[in-house]
Amino acid sequence: MRSLKGEVVLNIPAEKAWEMYRDDKIVSQIKPEMLAHAEYIQGDGSPGSLRLLKLGPAVQNYVKESTERIERVESGRSVTYRVVAGDLHKMYDPYRVTFSFTPLPGKEQDKCIAEWKAEYEVRNPTMPPPEKARDAALGFLKWFDKFEPSY
Repeated sequence: MRSLKGEVVLNIPAEKAWEMYRDDKIVSQIKPEMLAHAEYIQGDGSPGSLRLLKLGPAVQNYVKESTERIERVESGRSVTYRVVAGDLHKMYDPYRVTFSFTPLPGKEQDKCIAEWKAEYEVRNPTMPPPEKARDAALGFLKWFDKFEPSY
């Protein structure tokens, strides 16, 4: 299995970043140009749940939508899912991603490290690694600490 990962430092606590990522309503408002809509179409976000992501115009030339099956949840810390349908599934199988949010060690508890890690196999030997997916995910995560909810 091949792997690829990346991380960004966010100026918000890990717990807040975790809650934002897991909440469909909030995550759909962070940067709609990148992620237009997220919805649990089966289940509540626990293992076995299905989550549909519809991507925004900034990334639609690469991926329009993706259906994920949640495989593992470490509450407050990480979620691992496998893409089961959509554009990424046509390029890679399996395609498993883990998002994790870890407090920075020491005194900076108001900051965290947001990590994206993918394990994958290409369906076609000419398919490049999912670097565009990594870059889009990290670019999206960078907007978490700029987000102001509109209730």
